[in-house]
Amino acid sequence: MNHRALIATASVLLVAGLLAGCGSSDSLAQQYRDGNEKGYIAGDFQIVEIPETDRGEPVVFEGVTETGEAVSSGDYRGGVLVVNFWYAACGPCIVEAPLLEEVWQEYQEQGVGFLGVNTYDQPATALSFARDNNVTYPSVIDVNDGKVKLAFAQVTPIQATPTTLVIDQEGRVAARIIGQLASASILSTLVADTLAEDTS
Repeated sequence: MNHRALIATASVLLVAGLLAGCGSSDSLAQQYRDGNEKGYIAGDFQIVEIPETDRGEPVVFEGVTETGEAVSSGDYRGGVLVVNFWYAACGPCIVEAPLLEEVWQEYQEQGVGFLGVNTYDQPATALSFARDNNVTYPSVIDVNDGKVKLAFAQVTPIQATPTTLVIDQEGRVAARIIGQLASASILSTLVADTLAEDTS
């Protein structure tokens, strides 16, 4: 992992003012208390990688996508999964949508899964967003009971939207990006690092 590139990217974001998520106005830096995580912080944009030895329990979840398909953590176990929390009226979510799709296209043939978690919208709105922004991976509709977000929040902070998580092959959170994804290369690097982990 080229940590210098991540730090440089975060610094550029700070200067460019592309930092705000759609969530809490509180400083996200103050909300992270786990000293075992390596965080690269610039304003509300943060990348955190969690060492394999410090990862929590596997996340167990189930939900229904915008097309009415049942989906669960078991569908992705044994492979790397990217989970993106979003909703249609979130400006940063719109900006980062093509970047997420780019990484999805890059890695899907390597068995990497992508799953959105829509926290505010009903299926029709989510489908419209996917169509308008050329997003081809599914999203869970979580507005009615919040079960999927709760499942992830039990093991990692989810205070801002968008938040993007990289889940390892054992179903544990390996990395998270808080705030708008700055470039596809950041997420691509995190996915590649997680794919390369020795699971034997």
